Amino acid sequence: MSDAVRKKPPRDLTSLMPSNGPKAEFYLHEKYKDQSDRNKSLALYYLLRPIIPRPLQIGLRRVYAKVQGRRHFPSWPIESVLVNQQKERLESLLLEAGTDRLPMVNYWPGTKRAAVVLTHDVETASGVSNISRVREVERRFGLVSSWNFVPERYRFDEAIFSSLRAEGCEIGVHGLYHDGKLFSSRKVFEERLPKINSYLRKWDAVGFRSPALHRVPDWLPEIEAEYDSSYPDTDPFEPQSGGCCSIFPFFLGRLVELPVTMPQDHTLFEILRAEGISTWREKASWLIQNHGMVLVIVHPDYMISSRNLGFYEQLLDFVAQQLEVWHSLPKDVATWWRKRAASKIVDHPNGRLSIEGPASEIGSIVWASIKEARIHYTMRSLDTRLSGAIA
Repeated sequence: MSDAVRKKPPRDLTSLMPSNGPKAEFYLHEKYKDQSDRNKSLALYYLLRPIIPRPLQIGLRRVYAKVQGRRHFPSWPIESVLVNQQKERLESLLLEAGTDRLPMVNYWPGTKRAAVVLTHDVETASGVSNISRVREVERRFGLVSSWNFVPERYRFDEAIFSSLRAEGCEIGVHGLYHDGKLFSSRKVFEERLPKINSYLRKWDAVGFRSPALHRVPDWLPEIEAEYDSSYPDTDPFEPQSGGCCSIFPFFLGRLVELPVTMPQDHTLFEILRAEGISTWREKASWLIQNHGMVLVIVHPDYMISSRNLGFYEQLLDFVAQQLEVWHSLPKDVATWWRKRAASKIVDHPNGRLSIEGPASEIGSIVWASIKEARIHYTMRSLDTRLSGAIA
C-alpha cells in the first residue's frame, strides 16, 4: 500500500453520508419548516376538499403550483444540500488522514453505482383495475415493483396479492382511508395505528407509505413496518410541501426511511402538464451520477391514458439502459441498508481490507476521493481487494 494511503490507518467511511447528528436532522426531519403553518394549511385543505369537484381541485392546484414553484428551498427537482455536505465532510476527512482517498462500504451491493426502485400507490378501485396494464409495461423490461394499497377506502380481491407476488412484486400498506387525516392530530393517529399495524401483519407486508406523503418523524417509527417511504427528497407541490433533501435511505428511529426521490407522475403530468419525461430523465441522471436512489411513485389511477402510460414506458426504457444499477424492491433496499449500517471495514496486518458484518456477503469496498469537485468512487485498485461477492 502506498505511503500516502498508509500515512494513517484507513478510516471506515460507511456512514460518510451526512445522515447522523443535528446538522443532518435539520434537513432530514424538515426542521427548516414552520410546523404550525404546515398543520394549519393541511387542515384547511382537507376540510374543503370534499366539497370541491375534482376538476376544480385540479384547476386550483395548477394555479397554486405557480406560487409553490417559486419557493427557493428545497429547490426542485434537484436539491443538493446534503450531497454538498457529504463532499465537504469527505474533504475534511481526507485532509485529516493526509491522503487523497479513503475506503468505505459501497452504498449498494457489489459494484452497483446506484439503485432504482419502482413503487405504486393504488388510490382507488379504478387504480386496482389498471394494475395489469402497468405491469404489462414493466414486464417488457424485466422489472418488478412494489404496490401499496389503501385498506379501507375501496373494495378489492386480495387474491391480487398472490398474483403480484408470484411475479416477484411486493405489497405495502398505504395508510388506512386516504382522507388526509392520519397525521392531523395525535388522537387520530393513535386511533388508526392499531388497524394499520394489523393490516401489515395480515398482508405480510413490511413497508408503509402515508397517503399524500404526510409525515411526522416522531410518530412514524410507531408503525410496525420495516421501512417507511413517506418523505420526498424535495417536493414543493404537495399540500405538505418540503422534503428531507436526502437521495439515500436513512434511519427514523428503528425504521429505514426510503425517500421518494423522483417527481410524482400526478405532479408532472396533471398539475404541471409536462409534455414529456425530460424532468424525470434529468433527475434520474443526477441521482445515478451521485450514486443515489432513484425511487419512483407511479399511480395506476393516473396511468389510464395511453399518453401517461407511454411516459412511464419511456422512463423504464431509460433506467433499464443504465449500467451497473441495482433494480430492487424497497424491502430489499431496506434490508441491505440495515446490513450496511451494521458493518465496518477491517484493516488487516498484511494490508488487506475486508468488510466485517452482515454486509460482507454481497458488499464491496470502494475508495472515495474528490475529482473535478465531485465525489468519485474507485471500485478496484492495485493495493486492495474487494470483499464479498460481486452482484
